[in-house]
Amino acid sequence: MSPRLSLALALSAVVSVPAAAQPILRPAPGAPTSLTPQQQEARAIYKEMVEINTADSVGSVTKAAEAVAARFRAAGFPAADIHLVGPADKPAKQKLIVRYRGKGQGKPILLLAHLDVVQAKRSDWASDPFEMREESGYFIGRGVADDKSMAAILTANLLRYKQEGWVPERDLILALTADEEGGNANGVSWLIEHRRELIDAEYAINEGGGGTLGPTDEPLFHSIQAAEKVYHDFTLTVRNTGGHSSVPRKDNAIYSLAAALLKIQQHTFPVELNDVTRPFFEQTAKVEIPSLAAAMRAIVANPGDTAAARIISTDPRYASMLRTTCVATMLEGGHAPNALPQFVKANVNCRIAPTSTGSQVKAVLQRLVNDSSVAIATDRPDRRDGAPTPINASLLRATTQLTAAMFKGVPVIPTMSTGATDGYRLRAAGIPTYGVSGIFSAAGETNAHGRDEKLRVKSFYDGLEFLYQLVKQVSGPAKPLS
Repeated sequence: MSPRLSLALALSAVVSVPAAAQPILRPAPGAPTSLTPQQQEARAIYKEMVEINTADSVGSVTKAAEAVAARFRAAGFPAADIHLVGPADKPAKQKLIVRYRGKGQGKPILLLAHLDVVQAKRSDWASDPFEMREESGYFIGRGVADDKSMAAILTANLLRYKQEGWVPERDLILALTADEEGGNANGVSWLIEHRRELIDAEYAINEGGGGTLGPTDEPLFHSIQAAEKVYHDFTLTVRNTGGHSSVPRKDNAIYSLAAALLKIQQHTFPVELNDVTRPFFEQTAKVEIPSLAAAMRAIVANPGDTAAARIISTDPRYASMLRTTCVATMLEGGHAPNALPQFVKANVNCRIAPTSTGSQVKAVLQRLVNDSSVAIATDRPDRRDGAPTPINASLLRATTQLTAAMFKGVPVIPTMSTGATDGYRLRAAGIPTYGVSGIFSAAGETNAHGRDEKLRVKSFYDGLEFLYQLVKQVSGPAKPLS
């Protein structure tokens, strides 16, 4: 029996976890039956990116960056505007920066996407995760949603601008980076520290926003990400002298850790609204079902309304936006099936509301666990993000007009991501960053980071056209939207 399995079995004696169900692929409507030349080119770029393994440790972001750089060279971009850069001791973690020259009127706009992906085991997937396939109206493969769709769209549109001979008022900068998902060579941090001049911009367009589809696949609302929760890992460790399993002791390390994790599981952090989530719930109440809408209005009026919070928390789309969350994600421990454990460890991943800090959450965990045998540690300092700022007026106006034209006039709503992006690094460095994409999905359907990650075919091509038009509008000159 493996150490990880022995700990998992100990926990299963305390809490019952149902077996994971196989995903059911409901056909997604609206995929085009034929593609324009621009869509064909974007699909080819997308497929090439997905089929290069860029997972940390086993893949190479550099290989993908070089493949994209070759496309820009072939399109006639000057060599001086194509940069493959990164730490010299990380040859697989090079970033691609491409500058599309405009008339120099104003600071550039940065177009950001990451090329790295979460690892995927072939045995877990119905097909090779690094082979993009199209099925039932979806693209399927590791990274098709997070974040190679955005990377492919931004790349394809920049190449299209070049082919059309369009000259914007200001420069556009494309940055395709490494280690957003993890690893020790985060691309945005490295660029800020070592090559700030390559990415300095008035603001950045990034992942993190997008559209939400309702139960009958109709657009519900379109979000612009203007803030995000703070990622923070805590390690819970229990050490013991151990002994022979035939002589059990009361201070079993596995049981101590299991009890600590259950206390964390059962805790609900208080509601914390901020300058982004408050208007998010105000605006979303206008398009949600009556029960959720009433609860959203109530929570804005009184964040301490526990009944309203309970109703909102029944919907996974909104539950994590209310508060800090902490969840156990990894287990390790035990050294032999016939020995008492001497060492057990768990990782607890917290997504912290931006109005709180890691130190404050650690203090809460210590109070909850209340066991001196369980050590709680973290190697992350308190993260200091740039404060959420009002969304750039030009970007908001163009997004609203284009959303009205393409998606039946659904509202555009500022949002806070519950996951982490590289946007916080840029905000902390003084570059406002907004997640906006024109890519619509139903709640939870993409399964990003999970098995059989997917994205609607229609949504990819909608995002392609949306961002093509959006970037033209905000960088000008472009024909005003009617």
